[in-house]
Amino acid sequence: MSLILGLESSCDETAAAVVQDGNTVLGSEVASQIARHAPHGGVVPELAAREHLKALLPVTESALKNAGVTMADIDAVAVTQGPGLIPALLVGLNYAKGLAQANHLPLIGVNHFLAHIYGAFLDGGAEMLKNPDTYPLLALVVSGGHTSLLLVDRDGSARQLGCTIDDAAGEALDKGAKLLGLGYPGGPIMQKTAENGDKERFVFPRPLTGGAGKPVAPENRYNFSFSGIKTALLYHVRNAAESDVASPGWLADTVASYQEAVVDVLVRKTLSAVKDFPVRTVVVAGGVACNAELRRQMSERLPRKVTLKLAPPKYCTDNAAMVGGLAYHAFKRGEFSGLSIDSFARLPRIVSVPFVEK
Repeated sequence: MSLILGLESSCDETAAAVVQDGNTVLGSEVASQIARHAPHGGVVPELAAREHLKALLPVTESALKNAGVTMADIDAVAVTQGPGLIPALLVGLNYAKGLAQANHLPLIGVNHFLAHIYGAFLDGGAEMLKNPDTYPLLALVVSGGHTSLLLVDRDGSARQLGCTIDDAAGEALDKGAKLLGLGYPGGPIMQKTAENGDKERFVFPRPLTGGAGKPVAPENRYNFSFSGIKTALLYHVRNAAESDVASPGWLADTVASYQEAVVDVLVRKTLSAVKDFPVRTVVVAGGVACNAELRRQMSERLPRKVTLKLAPPKYCTDNAAMVGGLAYHAFKRGEFSGLSIDSFARLPRIVSVPFVEK
């Protein structure tokens, strides 16, 4: 049995978790900074870093306590190395280095993007990764910083089919909520507001889907773009008459229609990849994977021959359980990071994943 202590500080959640054998989450704690960043309408990197400094020790102690273990029981320390906000990442990374060195434990740097995918397989789902019938696996990672399709083959090789060429889907939802004066974070508020709205009342564009009558360039077949949707919302609000804005249902219908455009693009692009490749499993992960409409449409529109694996909501948003879980696969192969490792802001090119059981 191996126990990994995972640590996460890539953005505005400070998290720690103890994970057994890459599968069972024994204790997990997340400290949110929403109240600190809400007045600014978004995450302030320097403020996030200061909050991580305050929260890392308490969340670590809480995760260990909830798991019923101490640092003496831990076999390795895992930490998000990137991508993310550099000031925030550095706090977590240096804390993890000190913790590992003080307790004579190996350190494992983890790719946050891949950890999101792995989060879909925690709490009993890891066995699925050993099944050859799971592959090829297509992962849609969709959050405030990422919107990407990654194809994973049975041998562990991987290739990024597409990504956003401008804004991420989560950012589009956050900025949409800010434009409409709904508050921060935008995703949950937009979903709640859209529940009683008519998603067909207004039509927002679906960029890079060919919906405007212009063929999609081959290089953009699996890429995403959400800047045009945001611009369309801006003009929709500017051009609306005061009587329209004040009318019952205008706000809910606007949000529902806007959210529908974002979700429709995500599902269409995923379906395109499923059509073009022999995909057997589709994984949807990342913060936006909490969105109920996205989860519903993925469930309804994917071909029945394809297995859909939706990350549990508690492992969609940033957490440390996914970090500790993914790190287990490096741990059992003895692939450790030195104390000289540094953080990185951008997602590097991914050609393989560590979680495929060969």
